[in-house]
Amino acid sequence: MTVLDRTTSAPARTASTAGKAQRAARPVGLGLALAALATVVWSGSFVTSRALADSVPPIQHAFWRWIIAIAVVAPFAARRTWRQRALLRRHLRFLLLAALLGVTIYNTLVNQAGVTTTAGNMGMIMAASPVLMAVYERLGGAKLGARRVTGMLIACAGVLVLVSGGSLSTDFAVGDLWVIGGAVAFGSYSALLKRKPAEIDGLAFLFATFTLGALMLLPVFVASYVVQGGFEPTLGTVSPLLYVGVVSSAVAFFAWNKAISIIGAARAGVVYYLQPVCVALLSFALLGEAMGWLQVMCMGLILGGVVLGAARAK
Repeated sequence: MTVLDRTTSAPARTASTAGKAQRAARPVGLGLALAALATVVWSGSFVTSRALADSVPPIQHAFWRWIIAIAVVAPFAARRTWRQRALLRRHLRFLLLAALLGVTIYNTLVNQAGVTTTAGNMGMIMAASPVLMAVYERLGGAKLGARRVTGMLIACAGVLVLVSGGSLSTDFAVGDLWVIGGAVAFGSYSALLKRKPAEIDGLAFLFATFTLGALMLLPVFVASYVVQGGFEPTLGTVSPLLYVGVVSSAVAFFAWNKAISIIGAARAGVVYYLQPVCVALLSFALLGEAMGWLQVMCMGLILGGVVLGAARAK
């Protein structure tokens, strides 16, 4: 190769490298956008949990949420699920665990928390779940990077400040425990998604886990109905259930699962820290919940942590 050839080939290699970097950035951007979409949508479900706490028993709220989600997903996923029935049976233990954590336990605990704590506090405490996602990913051998870890710690500090100093009533501790349980379940579910067999179709996975989760919830739903009675189907109860069933379940879970498949649970978890900010603003606007200096300070910590943690690992 001549000097001229070497000179002219250098810009070509630079352009090729830049092109590859741009192509690699596109999936990352899509993954972050999907994680943000799911996070914003789920913020509304915390508000509905609080709004329905006095009119719909928490377990019945969770059960009907998943029945609606199954009905929405079925037209798109039923045929794919049937075609993959042998594959799904082969991975039944994985599906049962994912359904138990992400469907049966997570939202049921969050709904129960809505009886004794505010939507804003629920969203703040749920922001602890990305810490567990990052721990799982690190145990799996992934390198998180200094900036991402720093961002995660800063955002988590906002949660710790709220939990230690934000209790304004004797009921807060009870709701606190329920939400912490929900955070552990959701963090474990998100980390588990990395082990989802690639050959299982995304919609088939959603349909299978929604169905299995609802079946596991059925016995406690029946018990709740017998002991507590049902609820009156009005516009004020059915509309929130349609929101959590269609948007927060079918749409948001699909977006979240896809985001994790693209960018991993740890980076998606950093985006999830935006949820308490969204919840606090929604609960303030829709439910009239107070927002004091403590909440504002926590929001600042969380936003700063997300800016740092969503960056590429260094």
